[in-house]
Amino acid sequence: QVQLVESGGDMVQPGGSLRLSCAASRGSFSIIHMAWYRQVAGRERELVAKMTSSGTRTVAEDVKDRFAISNISKDNVLSTVHLQMVDVKPEDTAIYLCNAQIYGKIGLGYGTREIWGKGTLVNVSS
Repeated sequence: QVQLVESGGDMVQPGGSLRLSCAASRGSFSIIHMAWYRQVAGRERELVAKMTSSGTRTVAEDVKDRFAISNISKDNVLSTVHLQMVDVKPEDTAIYLCNAQIYGKIGLGYGTREIWGKGTLVNVSS
Protein backbone atom coordinates (compact mmCIF):
# COMPACT_ATOMS: atom_id res chain seq x y z
CA GLN A 1 0.00 0.00 0.00
CA VAL A 2 1.55 3.26 -1.11
CA GLN A 3 1.29 5.99 1.51
CA LEU A 4 2.28 9.62 1.90
CA VAL A 5 2.91 10.84 5.42
CA GLU A 6 3.06 14.56 6.13
CA SER A 7 4.55 16.23 9.16
CA GLY A 8 5.57 19.65 10.39
CA GLY A 9 2.26 21.48 10.58
CA ASP A 10 1.97 23.78 13.57
CA MET A 11 0.72 27.09 14.86
CA VAL A 12 3.15 29.86 13.98
CA GLN A 13 3.13 33.62 14.34
CA PRO A 14 3.03 35.90 11.29
CA GLY A 15 6.53 36.41 9.96
CA GLY A 16 7.68 33.07 11.29
CA SER A 17 9.00 30.01 9.48
CA LEU A 18 7.89 26.43 9.16
CA ARG A 19 9.08 23.35 7.30
CA LEU A 20 6.68 20.66 6.17
CA SER A 21 7.82 17.19 5.19
CA CYS A 22 6.20 14.48 3.12
CA ALA A 23 7.61 10.98 2.97
CA ALA A 24 6.48 8.29 0.56
CA SER A 25 6.50 4.68 1.65
CA ARG A 26 8.80 2.39 -0.27
CA GLY A 27 7.29 -0.01 -2.71
CA SER A 28 7.14 -1.33 -6.25
CA PHE A 29 6.36 1.98 -7.91
CA SER A 30 8.08 5.00 -9.36
CA ILE A 31 7.31 8.54 -8.33
CA ILE A 32 6.77 10.88 -11.22
CA HIS A 33 6.23 13.96 -9.11
CA MET A 34 5.51 15.06 -5.55
CA ALA A 35 3.63 18.22 -4.70
CA TRP A 36 2.11 20.29 -1.93
CA TYR A 37 -1.42 21.58 -2.12
CA ARG A 38 -3.36 23.56 0.43
CA GLN A 39 -7.02 23.55 1.29
CA VAL A 40 -9.12 26.15 3.04
CA ALA A 41 -12.75 25.41 3.88
CA GLY A 42 -15.05 26.77 1.21
CA ARG A 43 -12.28 27.25 -1.32
CA GLU A 44 -10.78 25.11 -4.04
CA ARG A 45 -7.66 23.13 -3.30
CA GLU A 46 -4.69 24.98 -4.74
CA LEU A 47 -1.25 23.88 -5.83
CA VAL A 48 1.53 25.39 -3.74
CA ALA A 49 4.67 23.71 -5.07
CA LYS A 50 5.68 20.70 -7.12
CA MET A 51 8.83 18.75 -7.81
CA THR A 52 9.32 16.18 -10.55
CA SER A 53 11.58 13.16 -10.40
CA SER A 54 13.94 14.95 -12.76
CA GLY A 55 14.27 17.84 -10.31
CA THR A 56 12.07 20.43 -12.01
CA ARG A 57 10.46 22.69 -9.41
CA THR A 58 7.34 24.79 -9.63
CA VAL A 59 6.13 27.18 -6.95
CA ALA A 60 2.85 29.10 -7.05
CA GLU A 61 3.28 32.71 -8.08
CA ASP A 62 1.74 34.16 -4.95
CA VAL A 63 4.15 32.37 -2.60
CA LYS A 64 7.28 31.94 -4.69
CA ASP A 65 9.17 34.62 -2.77
CA ARG A 66 8.45 32.92 0.55
CA PHE A 67 8.08 29.19 -0.08
CA ALA A 68 10.53 26.68 -1.52
CA ILE A 69 10.30 22.98 -2.27
CA SER A 70 13.23 20.65 -1.85
CA ASN A 71 13.77 16.93 -1.69
CA ILE A 72 15.78 14.18 -0.16
CA SER A 73 16.42 11.40 -2.59
CA LYS A 74 17.96 8.03 -1.99
CA ASP A 75 19.69 6.33 -4.86
CA ASN A 76 18.43 9.18 -7.07
CA VAL A 77 14.85 8.20 -6.27
CA LEU A 78 12.44 10.94 -5.22
CA SER A 79 10.90 9.86 -1.92
CA THR A 80 10.66 12.81 0.46
CA VAL A 81 9.89 16.45 -0.19
CA HIS A 82 10.00 19.44 2.09
CA LEU A 83 8.14 22.70 1.87
CA GLN A 84 10.11 25.50 3.49
CA MET A 85 7.88 28.40 4.41
CA VAL A 86 9.29 31.73 5.57
CA ASP A 87 7.62 35.04 6.43
CA VAL A 88 4.30 33.24 6.79
CA LYS A 89 1.08 35.25 6.69
CA PRO A 90 -2.37 34.64 8.15
CA GLU A 91 -3.62 33.85 4.64
CA ASP A 92 -1.23 30.87 4.57
CA THR A 93 -3.44 29.19 7.17
CA ALA A 94 -4.70 25.96 5.62
CA ILE A 95 -4.46 22.21 5.61
CA TYR A 96 -1.42 21.33 3.54
CA LEU A 97 -1.71 18.08 1.63
CA CYS A 98 1.01 16.08 -0.02
CA ASN A 99 0.31 14.66 -3.45
CA ALA A 100 2.22 12.28 -5.66
CA GLN A 101 1.79 10.84 -9.10
CA ILE A 102 3.15 7.32 -9.18
CA TYR A 103 3.69 4.67 -11.80
CA GLY A 104 3.27 1.03 -10.93
CA LYS A 105 1.09 -2.03 -11.08
CA ILE A 106 -2.63 -1.31 -11.27
CA GLY A 107 -4.82 -4.35 -11.46
CA LEU A 108 -3.49 -6.63 -14.18
CA GLY A 109 -1.44 -3.94 -15.87
CA TYR A 110 0.68 -0.88 -15.19
CA GLY A 111 -0.23 2.77 -15.14
CA THR A 112 -0.15 6.03 -13.28
CA ARG A 113 -2.32 7.25 -10.45
CA GLU A 114 -2.51 10.08 -7.96
CA ILE A 115 -2.22 9.54 -4.23
CA TRP A 116 -2.77 11.93 -1.34
CA GLY A 117 -1.65 12.23 2.23
CA LYS A 118 -4.05 13.04 5.04
CA GLY A 119 -2.79 16.60 5.43
CA THR A 120 -1.13 18.68 8.10
CA LEU A 121 -2.55 21.88 9.55
CA VAL A 122 -0.68 25.16 9.36
CA ASN A 123 -2.22 27.91 11.48
CA VAL A 124 -0.66 31.35 11.21
CA SER A 125 -1.92 33.47 14.06
CA SER A 126 -0.68 35.96 16.58
